[in-house]
Amino acid sequence: MSIILAIETSSEMASCALLRGDTVFARESSGVRTHSQSILPMVQELLAEAGIALKECGAIAFGAGPGSFTGVRTACGIAQGLAYGAGLPVLPLITLEAMAVACRQQHGATNVVAVLDARMGEVYWAQYRYDSAAGLWRELLAPVLCAPGAVAPVPVDGPLAACGNGLAAYPDAFPGQAFAATYPEIMPHAAQLAPLGRAALAAGKAVGAAAAQPLYLRNKIAYTSAERSVINAAKAAA
Repeated sequence: MSIILAIETSSEMASCALLRGDTVFARESSGVRTHSQSILPMVQELLAEAGIALKECGAIAFGAGPGSFTGVRTACGIAQGLAYGAGLPVLPLITLEAMAVACRQQHGATNVVAVLDARMGEVYWAQYRYDSAAGLWRELLAPVLCAPGAVAPVPVDGPLAACGNGLAAYPDAFPGQAFAATYPEIMPHAAQLAPLGRAALAAGKAVGAAAAQPLYLRNKIAYTSAERSVINAAKAAA
């Protein structure tokens, strides 16, 4: 099986994970202002723990969004820099799907609505169903940006769970009877991106480093000079 390095910085927590065989090595660091400084040391720690070099990975996955503008650009830039240096493909992955994976791992949910606080009175959300026969998640509703009260899942067979900090940020928009269970503490994490990355690589969804892009549901803005420095540092580290 391919070894997958995953990077996730779309929220207040930065995380990295390395999937090797059935083992996931993971690191995390809280504090959105330190993401660009914390990711590369965590990557180096993971590689050392697994006893491999970066070039031995099959691909680098990252949380492409939706999420914090700065956060998704940081993850994309670092993934691009590392991939350029090591000659690896890149896997841009949806943060909301990673939350659905966590919801199943932690609570057994198979029908999930993932809701992230987008600030400015809005949320990012998407709906997923786990296909147990295929061992894959199916996207029922693609990621969208809207007012919390406009979240409208499609009907499904069985209980529908919801997760993400958007539930806690706008509690009045999500009455208790709307979902069978709610898990506002679940957020995007690299530990869930890594297995999604392996499946995406097997499905031929990898792209070259230059083609990797964040998923913006608001207007796209350019990399800042600080973010470009992070990209260059990642290239040098690789």
